[in-house]
Amino acid sequence: EQHGVRATGITLSKNQHAHVNQLIDERGLRGRVEMRLLDYRDLPESEPFDKIASVGMFEHVGRAMLPRYFDKIRRLLKPGGLLLNHGITAGGTRNTQLGAGIGDFIERYVFPGGELLHVSHVLQVMAEQGLEGLDTENLRPHYARTLWCWSDALEAQLERAREITGDKVVRAYRLYLAGSAMSFERGWLSLHQTLASRPSGD
Repeated sequence: EQHGVRATGITLSKNQHAHVNQLIDERGLRGRVEMRLLDYRDLPESEPFDKIASVGMFEHVGRAMLPRYFDKIRRLLKPGGLLLNHGITAGGTRNTQLGAGIGDFIERYVFPGGELLHVSHVLQVMAEQGLEGLDTENLRPHYARTLWCWSDALEAQLERAREITGDKVVRAYRLYLAGSAMSFERGWLSLHQTLASRPSGD
């Protein structure tokens, strides 16, 4: 819209796919911006990208599949291309989930299949798959504040939220948002944004 780029987005969410396609049409970007309902593993590699942004994705890939994830991204990038990889990480090197049952609660009710890894492991796997880390930023303190804002917003609209989703979902998200905000505040969880490149040799 502002920089004249050609952009392709992918998602597995039918609702997100429909919403973004509606925005594309409303803003007159059809032909320049495309939103596809597609698994990242199925993206064709015949037309590599200059840049890739992956937001809130790799924490759902898991430790075992992380090498495949970064290898696919490398193959999707042109030599010299850039990756912005952004997602939730473990606060410690040895904890893969939150204690006191919170991790099990999140696994069951909010993010099934998620697995948190320390940023050091993420950077190691990224490098092993041929991507060079250029800059890594920890956004943990900002995300703690963001989650408290989301929690406050939900608390201010509890009755409306119950009408839309039901009491069980509202109870789960009240616990999840407040618990996550505290977890980011305490450093039990983190949020890292890494800029990396596929080295070109130049």
